[in-house]
Amino acid sequence: MPHSFDINASVVTAKASDVLSAGTGICHAKANLLAAFLRSAEIPAGFCYQHLTLADDDSHGYCVHCYNAIFPDDHWIFLDARGNKEGVNAQFSPGEPVLAFPCRKEYDEYFWYGIYASPQMHIMKMLESSKTIPNVYPGI
Repeated sequence: MPHSFDINASVVTAKASDVLSAGTGICHAKANLLAAFLRSAEIPAGFCYQHLTLADDDSHGYCVHCYNAIFPDDHWIFLDARGNKEGVNAQFSPGEPVLAFPCRKEYDEYFWYGIYASPQMHIMKMLESSKTIPNVYPGI
């Protein structure tokens, strides 16, 4: 399921059912879908976040990236449903997380503390009210 930015999608999805219907989504929507699938299989799943730049530097400002955490046995494993492309290579790793984006301290990128049971409501509301990708990330 491709990331909306990677295919220049015109649709903005938010809920898991939206992603299934449209066949695309940004990280938040894709994390919602992955959490729904995992929870339907009775695998505990949560939401995690990073504060990241929108570009290779801080020239376009910042965004919040969403990924998942699962608790299949006795420890948390972090998964990134963003989708890979050139320069983005998230992998399943039961040990150290291999996420789509490493945090770079020189650009004030960081991980939010915690694993959340539900998605951030202000982000969901923004996605649900957005009609196009520029509504989500103006200037991109």
